[in-house]
Amino acid sequence: MSDLREFVRPDARPLPVIVLADVSGSMAADGKIESLNRSLDAMIRSFAAEAEGVAEIHVAVIGFADRAELVVPLQPAKSVALKALSAGGRTAMGAALSITADLVENQEVLPRRSYRPTIVLVSDGAPTDDVTGPIARFQGGTRASKADRMALAIGADADEMMLRKFVSASDGQVYRAQDAANIRSFFKFVTMSVSTRTRSVDPNLLPALPSPGDLDLL
Repeated sequence: MSDLREFVRPDARPLPVIVLADVSGSMAADGKIESLNRSLDAMIRSFAAEAEGVAEIHVAVIGFADRAELVVPLQPAKSVALKALSAGGRTAMGAALSITADLVENQEVLPRRSYRPTIVLVSDGAPTDDVTGPIARFQGGTRASKADRMALAIGADADEMMLRKFVSASDGQVYRAQDAANIRSFFKFVTMSVSTRTRSVDPNLLPALPSPGDLDLL
C-alpha cells in the first residue's frame, strides 16, 4: 500500500506582505489618500482570492502620521477587513519602521517557517522623526535584512534619497508616482510580484523587477 502522506498537501506557509502607509496631512491633497485606500483594498482582495498552494499571503498595514499605528495586524489576507485610512498630521516614518522591524524579528508573530516577507513603504514627504536607527535595524536584523523591500515616492516632495536608503542592501527599487492615479499602478505591480511568488517552486525567490518606466510611473 502506498504511503498516504504523499497525497496530503502540507499546510501552506505564510508569505507576509507588510505595507507602511504615509497618512500624514499632505496625503489628504489631490486625491492621494482616496487612491491609496482603493489600491490597498484591491490588493488585499486579490491576495484573498489566490488559490491555495504552498504559500498563503498574510498582510499587515502600518499607518504613520503624528505616530505610527499597526492598523491591520499580520493575518491571512482573506481575514482582513480593511477600514479606510484618513490623513492628517506629521510623518512619523521612523516609528513605522521600528514597528515593522519588531514585527519581522518576532517569531511569535512571524513564524520561522514563513517565506521571505515583502515590505512596502509608501510616502509623499520627508520623515519628521529619526529614521537612522530604524533603518540600521533593517540592515543588521537577522530577518529584516533579508526582507524584500519596495518603496513608492509620491510627488515631488517625497524624500526619495531616504527611501533609497530603506531599499538598499536588497533587490528592491524606489518607484515614483507623479500623481494619485499612479498609486494604483504601483500596487498592481506589488500584487503581481507577490502573486508570482505564491506560484513559484520556491516562493523565497523574487521575480525580476521591472524598471519604474515599465510601470508607467514616470
